[in-house]
Amino acid sequence: MADTPEEVAYKLLLAISDAEHKHSEQVQWSGADRQWILDTYAECLETVRGQRTPRARPQTRDERDDYAEDD
Repeated sequence: MADTPEEVAYKLLLAISDAEHKHSEQVQWSGADRQWILDTYAECLETVRGQRTPRARPQTRDERDDYAEDD
């Protein structure tokens, strides 16, 4: 049986929280408050449903440094 959009969004939430060190098998929701969890799950659900509007990606430190060197 196929996963529902909500199940896929939850799995995506767990993957993101692991990548951002907010959740793992060893640490349960460290640094993730209620607002972060709800906002991130909502964004995951929008993404799974194809409704997410891409947001500008924050610059990395290297990109900011490269830009500053051009001045």
